[in-house]
Amino acid sequence: MDRYQGAARLEWWANRSTCLGVVAVEVDVVWSAEGGWEATAALTPPLTGEDLEGCEFLMTMSPFFTLRFPNESTFPVRVEAVANGLRLTPDDGDTPKPARAHFDVG
Repeated sequence: MDRYQGAARLEWWANRSTCLGVVAVEVDVVWSAEGGWEATAALTPPLTGEDLEGCEFLMTMSPFFTLRFPNESTFPVRVEAVANGLRLTPDDGDTPKPARAHFDVG
């Protein structure tokens, strides 16, 4: 069993070229021998005011984020608020996702 405890970021992407939100988190990720994993996270520093409202808004729009580690490796995750922080679960690609806005950046 492998474990990572430390800094990471949650990124909310509107499309492949537009990231609308990034929040710093401290994660605790445990990989099992079977290849699965589970994770919890805490916002660092804790968000307040408009920053918290913005993060909650993005989670309401779609709970699917990219979890990015300091070495730039990434995992698609579903984020759920729980009593003591956030629960992160793998986004296996099979879960239907709500339509996100597509911005013309060209």
